[in-house]
This record gives sequence, structure tokens and C-alpha cells, in this order.
Amino acid sequence: MTTSPLLPLTTADLSPLSPELVLIGSAFALLILDLFISDKNKIWTHLLSLAAMAVVFFMLAAGVGGQGEVFHGMFVRDNAADVMKTVIVLLSGLTLVYGWSYLRQRNQYQGEIAVLIMFATAGMMLLVSAGSLLMAYLGLELLALCSYALVASNRDNGLAAEAGMKYIVLGSLASGLLLYGMSLIYGATGTLSLPGIHAAVAHSDETLLLLTGATFMIAGVAFKLGAAPFHMWLPDVYQGAQAPIALFISSAPKLAAFGMAYRLLEVGVGPMSGQWQLLIAGLAALSLVVGNLMAIAQANLKRMLAYSTVSHIGFLLLGIAGGGERGYAAAMFYAISYAIMSTAAFGAIIALSRKGFEAENIEDFKGLNARNPWMAGLVLCIMASLAGIPPFLGFWSKLLVLGAAIDGGMVWLALLGVICAVIGCFYYLRVIKVMYFDEPVGEPIPGRNDRVLGVVLGVNALVLLVAPLAMNPILAWCQNAFTHIS
Repeated sequence: MTTSPLLPLTTADLSPLSPELVLIGSAFALLILDLFISDKNKIWTHLLSLAAMAVVFFMLAAGVGGQGEVFHGMFVRDNAADVMKTVIVLLSGLTLVYGWSYLRQRNQYQGEIAVLIMFATAGMMLLVSAGSLLMAYLGLELLALCSYALVASNRDNGLAAEAGMKYIVLGSLASGLLLYGMSLIYGATGTLSLPGIHAAVAHSDETLLLLTGATFMIAGVAFKLGAAPFHMWLPDVYQGAQAPIALFISSAPKLAAFGMAYRLLEVGVGPMSGQWQLLIAGLAALSLVVGNLMAIAQANLKRMLAYSTVSHIGFLLLGIAGGGERGYAAAMFYAISYAIMSTAAFGAIIALSRKGFEAENIEDFKGLNARNPWMAGLVLCIMASLAGIPPFLGFWSKLLVLGAAIDGGMVWLALLGVICAVIGCFYYLRVIKVMYFDEPVGEPIPGRNDRVLGVVLGVNALVLLVAPLAMNPILAWCQNAFTHIS
């Protein structure tokens, strides 16, 4: 195997990496600055972290730094990376907005939380730009280690500590499976470069070794996505983590995991798609069935959202199983749509929660329309979109991945998806039913004076209704990222 000479890097060479450098530099600066900020002035930590996220968002949206490859192809900034990074940074910023009043009201806001979210976001950005197995693993571990700490950040809560322990134990196992699969791929191809692996796989005789390595890598990807049967961590983590942390775990990392799947499977072992697409189809079918059936039995809303996540990942995998430009574009659109819907769902829990009361049980929403019709209307939009009821965003995203599966010859999988979509409507409509048709229980929830949170949640929920009006440009944005795929 030949290696490229290590030439000195210039500022121009690093320009595609500029958004990541700004975010990581800001996170380190904020980590040090937070040491000198008193507890009563933590708003400055929060505002500065939001400002850093906003700067990086506009850098990505404006294409600052341009596209290209850095570190001899280890880091790749292309159309797909820019689309995913832009949405990831937006969702991470929304996490900070949703989390401020919730954590501050409970005297649990720590500067480390904002810093950890920033580092986790940087890990996701590196992950979706991975041009080699090494960069993919580094980005994944940066995201994972920050996520473990965030879940266990509420040190006085035994449920959070338990969730953090389960997450790190199972996450370490999944990382080991992924790393083992990568080592087998490297052993069969002799290179860590994903394009190099793609070229080597097409002419390699190590079929068994490659298939085994791809299987282990898919297992690692499935864990990060939360696909069945690698979903065991999801319900406990969602329930045990504080609502803003659960919001973060459920949104941006799912889009990053899709990016990892695209890089490792299509860019890396793409010539073996005839084999691994069948495995992806099996994971999709299992996720659709397990996720929907388990969600029906849940009384805790956070656990219900966790199992519904498994079913949504099943729909996302429909697009990957379909393959081709349309399949990946549909899967990316679904990942973006689901991340926005999940952010709104946990945002509603945050908005209705108070110190000493967590609105995380379905019965907590009884009679909500009689007490707060506006909030009930927002929750209606969220649940209808998650259920895939037209004309909400969730309906169109499901329609796209079902069409991609049919185009890929997976008609049986598309039919299963339709059946499971109908089943999934039950537990979402149950939330709507208790809001509008059940009598209120307990004392009325006191009003919240946080106008920023109310405006952000209102916009977040209403986007699910109006986004389909601008769906064609968004879908074209996703399709443009995969025009090179035949």
C-alpha cells in the first residue's frame, strides 16, 4: 500500500474544515471562560454558546470555506456533508434554547452542558464528513462520550445515573462491534480510506471477510440509529435523561448516524450493496414491527417516543434499503423530518413541565384542550405529523421512503411499512384523544412566562404543517447531495 507524502498544511488547505475549527475553538474558550462566571450569571455561558452555534450555522449555510478534502482525504466536505451539518447545528442550537429555562428552573444548569453539546455537535460534523474509517470512528466517539456525560449530568437523580450507566455499557459494546468490523474491512482491503475501500472491494477475493466486516459495521450503525434489535438502550435513556438531553439524543445524532451509514456503506463497501441491503431490509422490518408494537403498551410518553423512534428508524432504513440516488435522498429527508418532529415532541414536554412536575406521562395531557387550547393545538400538530397523517410533514416523508423501497425492488418491505404506519397511528391518536376528550386531572398547570420557549415551540410545531408547502426545494436540496450515485 502506498501512502501520500506528508506535506505541510496551509490555511487554504484547512478552509473546508473552518466550521469545525470555529465550533471546537469556541467550545474550548467557553469551557475556560465558564470557570470565571458565577452561577447567577450563567446566562452568559448560554448566550455565548448560542452565538457560536449561530456563527457556525451561517458559515455552513453560506458555504464559507468551500468544499474539498483535508488530511489526504480523511475529511471530506461535499454537498451531502453540508446539508447534514447545517441541520445538525440548527437542531443543536434548538436544544440549547429549549434547555435553558428547564434546567435553570431546577438549578441544574451547568456550563459543562452547553460545552458538551458543542463538542458532541463537532463530533457529528466530523462523522458526516468522514473520508476514512479512522475519521468516522473519531467523530463517533467524540459524539458518544459527550452523550454519555450529558445523560448522566443530573447527578442527584438515580434514574439518570442508571440510564447513563446502561448507555455507556451498551454503547461501548456497540463501538467495539463497529471497530471490529472496521478492522476486518481494513484487513481485507489494506486501506482505511473509504474511496480506497470502495475500489478494493470491487476486485477483492476476500468475500467472506468483507461480508463479516460489513455485518459488524452495520450492527454498530444500527445501535447508534436505535434500530431493533439494538434498541435496548433507547427507552431507559429517554426516560432517565432530563427532557432537554433526551431532546438532543433523539434528534441531531439520528441524522449523524444516517450520515455514518451513508459513508461506511455506500462510499465504503458500496460494491457489496446487493448483500448488505438485504441485511438493512431485515433491520427495517424488525424495527417497524418491534417499535410499533412496544409503543402501544407504554403509558410514559418519553418511553412511547423512544419505541416510536425505533419504528421511525425502520422507515428511514427503507430508503437506505431501496438504494440509489432516490433512496438516499428520501432517507436523508426522512432523517431531517423526524429530527424536527422529535425536537417538537420533547419541546412540548419541556414547555408543560414545571419544577416538581414532569409532563412525561400520557395521562398528564388529559383535558389539555380545556386548559390551554393553543398548547393542545401544537401537540396535535406534532402527534399528527409523527403518525404520518396528511398534510403534515411526516406523511410526505413516509411516502418518499415507501416509494424509494418500491423502486429498489422491496415491495414486501413497503407493504409492511404501510401496515405498521397504520398501527403506529393508534398510540399517537391516543395522546390526541386524552387532550380533547378526557376530563382534566389534578390542579391546572401554572402558566410559564418564558416567551422565547413559547415562540420557538410554536414555530417548531407549525413548521410540521407548513413545511410541505416548501417540500420541493428541500427535497431537491437532499437529492443534490446524492446526484453522483447511480
